[in-house]
Amino acid sequence: MTDTGARSSPTATRTPRVGRPRRAAPFGLRTRLVLAFLLVAAVSAGTTAALTYREARNAVLAGAQDTAVTSFREQAETLAPSLPVDPDTLRESLFAIAGKAKPHPWIVFAEYGSLRVSSGTSPTSSVVTPELRRITRSTPHGGFQRVVSNDIPYLTIGMPVVTRTGVSSSLPTGLLLFAVMRMTDEQNDVDAMLTAARNGALPGLAIALVPALIAARSVLRPVRALNRAARSMGSGRLDTRIQVRGSDELVELASTFNESAGQLERSVDALQQAEARARRFASDVSHELRTPLAGMLAVTEVLDEDAAGLDPDTARAVRLISAETGKLAVLVEDLMEISRFDARAAELNTDEVDAAETVRKTLHHRHWNDRVRTELRDGIRIRLDPRRFDLVVANLVGNALRHGSEPVTVRLDRGTAENGEDVLITEVTDNGPGIRPEVLPHIFDRFYKADAARSRSSGSGLGLAITQENVRLHGGTVRAANGLRGGAVFTVELPLHTRPGSEETPR
Repeated sequence: MTDTGARSSPTATRTPRVGRPRRAAPFGLRTRLVLAFLLVAAVSAGTTAALTYREARNAVLAGAQDTAVTSFREQAETLAPSLPVDPDTLRESLFAIAGKAKPHPWIVFAEYGSLRVSSGTSPTSSVVTPELRRITRSTPHGGFQRVVSNDIPYLTIGMPVVTRTGVSSSLPTGLLLFAVMRMTDEQNDVDAMLTAARNGALPGLAIALVPALIAARSVLRPVRALNRAARSMGSGRLDTRIQVRGSDELVELASTFNESAGQLERSVDALQQAEARARRFASDVSHELRTPLAGMLAVTEVLDEDAAGLDPDTARAVRLISAETGKLAVLVEDLMEISRFDARAAELNTDEVDAAETVRKTLHHRHWNDRVRTELRDGIRIRLDPRRFDLVVANLVGNALRHGSEPVTVRLDRGTAENGEDVLITEVTDNGPGIRPEVLPHIFDRFYKADAARSRSSGSGLGLAITQENVRLHGGTVRAANGLRGGAVFTVELPLHTRPGSEETPR
């Protein structure tokens, strides 16, 4: 059920679509760039510091370790005890070896069978591990380990005492010597290096923040310029361009944007020019047709009066010509009316009227009183353009009679709009099949046909489009829907409190 157009004018006022509010990103592009820069700097500084720390630590520990191992081996090789071992004599030898300790003092332990002797207060050491004992027994050159006990680092060295039997041969005596040396000084040096590396990394990250901010700014500046340009174009300024400087990828993006903006501007200019020519053409054609149509209508009226005296075929042809001439006259008038809306030349000539009485006059002048039921609330005074309101009611009722089914009902009442404003509500309903869901979004488009197979209609195809423009001109709204019990429902809401004395309201 439509008497509408195929497309709406580009100059028609459209209600802006309200989208969901965009949630702000937890981290903006600037923050992400700075964090990425700092992360790379932190990883680089951390890796460099870790490698430097490891090499320096190894160098410090290896220096002390090599000195101690070499010195202990030399002292152990000079020891030639008589067997079986005498504990007192062995203790004196251990004191002699401990007295030549390098680079730090040692405590020397000796094990011979079940005999345990040391240069310290305890005959055994808790930091000498079974593994070191096994290595010392099985290897002529002994071995060493670094052990941490109670958070104190130790170097433990194990050497077997052997008896030379030749230039390159020897026999183990069964006597094992162990040296235990604290490495507190080396550990302090290592800790100092670690602290220095950590303390050096923090200022480095702080310094890295400066180039990070500079780099982020250099990247974000063209992005912000692109954002401003896009917003400017979105607001209608199609001549917006971005200044192109440099030769990186962002410059290529700016150049592409400028080229696209130029093409869009040229396309829009061409469309606007074509639209203007189309409006002028429709207006000029409508004006040129009015004069011959007026003559044709006068002639057809005379022919209609004499049609009863003509033969049936001629009378039928005369009535057909008269009907088609009337449709053409309506189409020309509608085209002229819509062209005034497109040219923004339509204006309101308002007067304070009784709304119910105005609707009754509309129905009476078109002889619809017997076909239309009314539920009109009397006493509602409103300031509007009587001629345009008459067209609104006539178009809606005529559309319902042509495409719906009787009875058609017109209701008139006061109401409140969504914004709280008092409005005059005019509702036109019919008892037809209603409006298909796919048709509803296009119901007020120009020349839109709900039935593609219907090549011609009894109306001009502009009735509902003109209705919508007239309602908007009054600052109101019109909408179409389907009733709960079937049939189409058209609802018009016009503000009751039009500004006093407003004789012209631009579209």
